[in-house]
Amino acid sequence: MTSVETEQAKKGQILVTRAKAGDKARNFTLEDQNEQLFTLSKFKGKKILLSFHPLAWTSVCAEQMKSLEANKKTFDTLNTTAVGISVDTQPSKKAWATSLEIKNTRLLCDFWPHGKVAKQYGIFRQKDGISERANIIISTDQKIAFTKVYPIGQLPNIKEILEQLKNMS
Repeated sequence: MTSVETEQAKKGQILVTRAKAGDKARNFTLEDQNEQLFTLSKFKGKKILLSFHPLAWTSVCAEQMKSLEANKKTFDTLNTTAVGISVDTQPSKKAWATSLEIKNTRLLCDFWPHGKVAKQYGIFRQKDGISERANIIISTDQKIAFTKVYPIGQLPNIKEILEQLKNMS
């Protein structure tokens, strides 16, 4: 980061370029709903689906996370770990996962520093304090293979994501 970018970041004017295919994945560590740490770099050799959703406890976000859970076996056969990410707190994510009966999908908490990972990937909506609704696929060598940002109220098509993962095999 240049000194100008550092100063802008201190003022909350994060100017991060949106992640795109071919970029090296930005490493991070976040806590999941079960207070377990998830560090991206520890998953080298596996494909990773980062499924960003704006907020827990909303209908479209719930359907997005339930689609990850419903396709867990397919993700496993495709050597893929799928995780949900939002700016919600760990206790909120825990209660939400329980209410949705999500038992196998890790829901990561990008709560503090608020939206740090969404900012790293250039998909944080500064004005709203949430991430975009987006799917980012990271290849086995920790490079971004696919990224798509959806309209905030649109449920991502899980078939499209599974097709992308199959094409990477």
